[in-house]
Amino acid sequence: MYSMIQSGALHGVQAYPVCVEVDIAAGLPGFSLVGSLSGEVRESKERVSVALKNAGLRLPPSHITVNLSPADCRKEGTAFDLPIAVGILQSMGAFRENPCSAELIADTLFLGELGLNGEVKKVRGVLPIVREAARRGISECVVPAANALEGAVIPGIAVRGVSHIRQLLDYLKGAGSEEEKERLLPRAQVDLKEIFREGADDGEEDFAEVTGQETAKRAAEIAAAGFHNLLMTGPPGAGKSMIAKRLPGILPPLTLEESLEATAISSVAGTLPEGSALVTKRPFQSPHHTISHTALIGGSFLPRPGIISLAHRGILFLDELPEFRRQALDGLRQPLEERRVQIARVGGNLSYPSNFMLVCAMNPCPCGYYPDRNRCKCTQFQVNKYLGRISGPVLDRMDLCVELRPVEIGGLQGKQKGESSREIRKRVMRARKRQMKRFAGSGCRFNGDISAADMDRYCPLGTAEKRLMEELYRSLRLSARAYHRILRVARTIADLEEREAIEESHILEASFFCPAKGSWKGWEDADGD
Repeated sequence: MYSMIQSGALHGVQAYPVCVEVDIAAGLPGFSLVGSLSGEVRESKERVSVALKNAGLRLPPSHITVNLSPADCRKEGTAFDLPIAVGILQSMGAFRENPCSAELIADTLFLGELGLNGEVKKVRGVLPIVREAARRGISECVVPAANALEGAVIPGIAVRGVSHIRQLLDYLKGAGSEEEKERLLPRAQVDLKEIFREGADDGEEDFAEVTGQETAKRAAEIAAAGFHNLLMTGPPGAGKSMIAKRLPGILPPLTLEESLEATAISSVAGTLPEGSALVTKRPFQSPHHTISHTALIGGSFLPRPGIISLAHRGILFLDELPEFRRQALDGLRQPLEERRVQIARVGGNLSYPSNFMLVCAMNPCPCGYYPDRNRCKCTQFQVNKYLGRISGPVLDRMDLCVELRPVEIGGLQGKQKGESSREIRKRVMRARKRQMKRFAGSGCRFNGDISAADMDRYCPLGTAEKRLMEELYRSLRLSARAYHRILRVARTIADLEEREAIEESHILEASFFCPAKGSWKGWEDADGD
C-alpha cells in the first residue's frame, strides 16, 4: 500500500518541500530508504522501527520502501523520522477507522526526530520550514513540542506540538472536528506583543557605568544610529570591551521581520533555546580570537551558519583584533560588502545572510601601552608587525576609528555618572525614525547600508561641503570606499542633530573618526619614526 506525507528540508536558511513516499509490498522483509540521503537520514529506519515497536506497533513482515522526493536534493538531519513513521502507519492501515484521517494527513506537514522509546525530539530549522509551508497553503504542521512555539509565530498556519508517537497516533485515529483536534493535540499559541515586551524588560548593561571616554561614547552613538562598523584602540583597561558590551542597549529594537530573520538563522544553526519562540534582542556575538575561518564565516563538510550569520541584524564584536587569524579576518571582506556570505561546496552553493555591525577592539602593541615608553618595552619592529596583522582592506571597511586613553583617577573616584543608555537610545531612535522615512520602499534600513550608487540621492552636498570633501580626499589620501564612508557617517551625524542637509561640521566630525587617519600613524609621528 502506498502513502505520501508532506515534510520539509533546508538549503542554507531557505526551506523547500519534501514528499515522503512510503510503499509496503509483499516480498522479503526489508526496509529501504532512497533519495540522496545523509548518514543521519539513512539511520532513520533503525530509529523508526524501534520507536514503533516500543510504542506497541510492530512493522509487518513486508518490504518497505521509503523515497524522499525530490531525489536529486541531498537530505540532512533527523527531522524525517516522524513523517516516515506516519507514512508507514498510514500504509499499514493504522488510521482506517477514522474517515477523516486521509484528508487530515494530506493537509499536514510533519517534522520530528524519534527516540527509541517513541519520544519526539527537538530538530533544527522548524521556523523556515513552517514559514515555507504557510506560503504554500498548508493548513497545519505537527512538530516536536520543544519546537512548537518557534513555529507558532508564523501566521496563517496551525502548529501542533507532539511529545510522543503514541500521542500523535491517538490524534490521527480520533481527530475529526476542530474541537476534537484541539482536545487531542492543541495548537501552540504565542503572544508576539508579550514576547517582545519580555525581551525589552531584560536587564542590560548601562553606559552610565562607563567613566570618561566621551569621544568613544560619541563614536558608539554614531555607530548605533547608522549601523556603522566601529574600531576602538587603546591600552588594557581603558573601557573598550565595556563600551562594546553596552552597544546593544542603545541599538534600535528588532522589528518583527528582523526578528524572524535572526530566529530562522538560530533555528537552522540549532542555537535557539528550547521553549523560545523568537529572538527579540539584537544578537551580540563575541568569538574568541582562536576561532577558525570556517567557524567564523560558516561552511564545513556539513554546511552550517557561522558566527557572522548568527550576528545577523546585530553586533559582531572582535576583541583583541590583531590576535585573530589573518585568513579569518580577510574572510570578512566580502560579507561586509555584500551583507551575505556565499559558501561553495561540491554538493552545491549556499548563501547565508550576514548583515551585522562589526565592532572591534585592539591594543596598540603586544604589551598594550604604546606609545607610553615608560611602560611599553616593545620595539618598533614588534609594534609594526603587530599592527600589520590587520590588512588594509579590512581597515578600509571600518566606518569609525576611535582611540581611548587611560582613565584619570579623578574620573574613577567621582560620584557623577555619565549619560545613561536610555538617554542615548532616545537620540538613536529619533535618528532611526528619520532613516525609516528616508529609506521607505528601498532596500536600505540604515545609513550604513547606503550604496555608492545611491550617494547622490541620500547624501547630497552643497557647494561648500563638496569643496571640503575635495580637500579631505587629497589631504587624507582617501580611497573611494573611504570617501563614501565619510559621507555615510556624516549623514548619520546630521540625523542625530535632526538636520536634513549634511553640513561642514558633520563632515569634519565624520573625518575625525575616519580610519584613513590611522591612529597608529599618529603614534609613529609622535614617536619620531
